[in-house]
Amino acid sequence: MTLAMTPSKAPIGPVLDRATGARRAEVDELLALHRDVSGTDPVVWAGRILGFGHYTYRYDSGHSGIAPMLAFAPGPKHHTIYQTAGFAERWPDLLARLGPHRSSTACLSVTRLTGVDRDVLRELLTRTLDDARAPQG
Repeated sequence: MTLAMTPSKAPIGPVLDRATGARRAEVDELLALHRDVSGTDPVVWAGRILGFGHYTYRYDSGHSGIAPMLAFAPGPKHHTIYQTAGFAERWPDLLARLGPHRSSTACLSVTRLTGVDRDVLRELLTRTLDDARAPQG
């Protein structure tokens, strides 16, 4: 995580507007879902990410910082939904039911929400939030 990965007081409108057309309506849906699951309002992180809540982390190496508990980044070509590290290996059953997506270490990418199972997406967010809230040790 870079130093730029910090919360700001920037308005969320320009971040939401990175997506246009039908994808912009999907951003509103993602915004509502993240608010509902987290119980918090969004804050702009790194100029392009909407984060909901935050937690402090510390690695065994001694590196520490803060990160949003839940987050997503709207974009002109796809939406990036940030997940707990290793989510794809931990929850393959959910990803098998999610619908069209791509995944990496901690990012879930969907081009469109069309075909994405919203209940599965909610469960992924809930599990990620639970991980972020769990005591680190």
